[in-house]
Amino acid sequence: MQRSTPYSLDVKRDMANNRVHASLPDPPSQSEEENQEEEKAFGRICAELESVDLPLGTTLRSIYDDQPNAHKRFMEKLDARIRNHDREIEKMCNFHHQGFVDAITELLKVRADAEKLMGQVTDTNRRLQDAGREVTTQTEEVIRCRIQQRNMTTTVEKLQLCIPVLEMYSKLKEQLESKRYYAALKTMEQLEKVYIPRVSQYRFCQIMAENLPRLREEIKEISMSDLKDFLESIRKHSDKVGETAMRQAQQHRTFHSAVAKQASMGHYTKPVYSLNGRTHTHNGLMMDDDMGEEEEADEEILTAHDLVDFSPVYRCLHIYTVLGDRETFENYYRKQRKKQARLVLQPQANMHETVEGYRRYFNQIVGFFVVEDHILHATRGLVTRAFTDELWNMALSKIIAVLRTHSSYCNDPDLVLELKNLIVIFADTLQDYGFLVNRLFDLLFEVRDQYNETLLKKWALVFREIFELDNYSPIPVETEEEYKVVVSRFPFHDAEVEKQDFPKKLPMSQSVPQIYTQVKEFIYASLKFSESLHRSSTEIDDMLRKSTNLLLTRTLSGCLQNLIKKPHIGLTELVQIIINTTHLEQACRYLEEFITNITNVSPETVHTTRLYGLSTFKDARHAAEGEIYTKLNQKIDEFIQLADYEWGMAESEGRASGYLMDLINFLRSTFQVFTHLPNNNNDHASMSGKVAQTACMSACKHLSTSLMQMLLDTDLKQISMGAIQQFNLDVIQCELFASSEPVPGFQGDTLQLAFIDLRQLLDLFMVWDWSTYLADYGQPTSKYLRVNPATALALLEKMKDTSKKNNIFSQFRKNDRDKQKLIETVVRQLRSLVNGMSS
Repeated sequence: MQRSTPYSLDVKRDMANNRVHASLPDPPSQSEEENQEEEKAFGRICAELESVDLPLGTTLRSIYDDQPNAHKRFMEKLDARIRNHDREIEKMCNFHHQGFVDAITELLKVRADAEKLMGQVTDTNRRLQDAGREVTTQTEEVIRCRIQQRNMTTTVEKLQLCIPVLEMYSKLKEQLESKRYYAALKTMEQLEKVYIPRVSQYRFCQIMAENLPRLREEIKEISMSDLKDFLESIRKHSDKVGETAMRQAQQHRTFHSAVAKQASMGHYTKPVYSLNGRTHTHNGLMMDDDMGEEEEADEEILTAHDLVDFSPVYRCLHIYTVLGDRETFENYYRKQRKKQARLVLQPQANMHETVEGYRRYFNQIVGFFVVEDHILHATRGLVTRAFTDELWNMALSKIIAVLRTHSSYCNDPDLVLELKNLIVIFADTLQDYGFLVNRLFDLLFEVRDQYNETLLKKWALVFREIFELDNYSPIPVETEEEYKVVVSRFPFHDAEVEKQDFPKKLPMSQSVPQIYTQVKEFIYASLKFSESLHRSSTEIDDMLRKSTNLLLTRTLSGCLQNLIKKPHIGLTELVQIIINTTHLEQACRYLEEFITNITNVSPETVHTTRLYGLSTFKDARHAAEGEIYTKLNQKIDEFIQLADYEWGMAESEGRASGYLMDLINFLRSTFQVFTHLPNNNNDHASMSGKVAQTACMSACKHLSTSLMQMLLDTDLKQISMGAIQQFNLDVIQCELFASSEPVPGFQGDTLQLAFIDLRQLLDLFMVWDWSTYLADYGQPTSKYLRVNPATALALLEKMKDTSKKNNIFSQFRKNDRDKQKLIETVVRQLRSLVNGMSS
């Protein structure tokens, strides 16, 4: 606290006195103790007043706020305190007065020296200022240079920080121009994390930082555009990729198949029909061919990576991974590939017309999944095995549906076989890439049925052509070489024929060895489909036998049935057909041996299917026999239609009718043909005799029935006795023919019994033995047992009408009325018999 000067104390004191004397009354008397407390309070207030740093308002207010008359007492105390201070000041002044005087004296002495010194200092300062002016100028120049140097150093330091940023940005531009987008993204990352933060205060760095996101978006767009171009390109190149993969799979399969066959067969040279239709043998030559193909394949083995540039996919994947948007890229890629898969699986409308259509279809699918397999293994997670399996399952269902539809349109077995080969190669190729193809091999069983159907249709045409070109005559053999040629084509063995001298004839016609050869060709063709199906020999044997059975029981049997029914096939041809079917039936066991030799499956195997050729040829033979009977009857009907009886003639011509003699001669010549039926063993001999006997008996019965119907024709109203006699002569010729044994083997008069009905009816009218007929009717020993009353009545009515019209019985009316009455009596009795039979 600063001490108050005497002047300030006087002023304060005067002010206080004035205020006290103006407003304060006299204070009352107090006790001693209260005086001490007031002394202390007034001392504190005085101390506060003496301090110039404290405000006086608060202090003065406390004086007036205390007890009444306190201000008067305070003034008293204040005056006492002022007086004390005055005494102390006076003492101090008295004490220091002499020193003050001495100091003044010394100061006066120094004044002159100070003025002199002042002049010297001024002069020295002037001279110093003049001398330092140039130094100041140089110093300012030095300072300016130092500032420039410092600025340059700072600039260099800052440029050294900026130059790497600019170099990196320039590098970024170069990378973008050269389309090295992945490296550009790495450069951007370094710029953002390392370089730009060092110089972020500069405007150009801020501009760079603002441009980097835009550049990233441009890179994303460019990389996505490249990916789209890649997807479009791969869609176009899938065909080539698939073709290469399938060719390599085929070469691999061919090589291993050849090695397996060579190992299993050794030096055995059994013929095997290859897929291309040529016959190879299992020897060194076949291996050489396959090894040559394998060596050619080894010269240049191309993969999907060789044919397709996958860099756009890798680049785009890396770019989106760096940008943290990998999931978006994966979803986009998978979505686009699913769309492409659906497009690839859409076949062309005319795909079934050529094998190239199927090949292109398979190549595209294989190419698609080969690319996906490469992407699966070359990238990490772009596609997953679950995704490819899902695509494959979807594709497999579509492929199977497409193949089922289009294969059903195919009628060419060669095309179906090519399709099968393509399916096998297609399945093997995708199986090598890890895809499940069991359903494709199951589909091949359906295709096999379609193949068999097309084969059956093709061979049906072949059989029809053979039958149409056949002359249905025994095969003439002029020399032993010709005989060997026929025997090499068909297993014919007949000791009697072999003993005969050349030239000679073989019993079958030319169609038999041709049919046999074609059946073997069918087996070969059916075998082609079984190759490469990864099936056991037993299964292949079973398939061959079943397809051969279909050929025999459906195709060949149907062709034979149609042949037999053709109008131009005569009795001679039918007889030859019976001979041919007999020899074909005998050859069935050789066909079974042929299949056994191909498949190496013993016929004694439990589940081995037997050939049904025996029943096929038996049915055909029975049909031919039935057709012989039918045609014979038709021929008899044709002759019967030539009959021209004069039913009202008075007497017979004395000889048989011409048409009937022609008919009998025809029957004799026809039955001579049956001598060519096979009889080289007992079974065939009995069979040939039975056919001839049945044909002869059928012809005689039909002739007898036709003659009977001629007599009883409702359109025929009148018959004379002369016509009956003429008719009797014709029946006699029929009986003579039957008794002449036109076909050996009939016992007694068996054949004549065919005409017994006619004979008894004609005898009844010729002898006019009605009494005997009526008397013995119904008796087993009756002479006219086979004469039906209705038949006799019908014929008698026609003769009765004739007698009335032509007056044939006029002499009986005059000369023998009893006979007329007899006729009327017979008619009544016959009618009663007929009525009795009907009731």
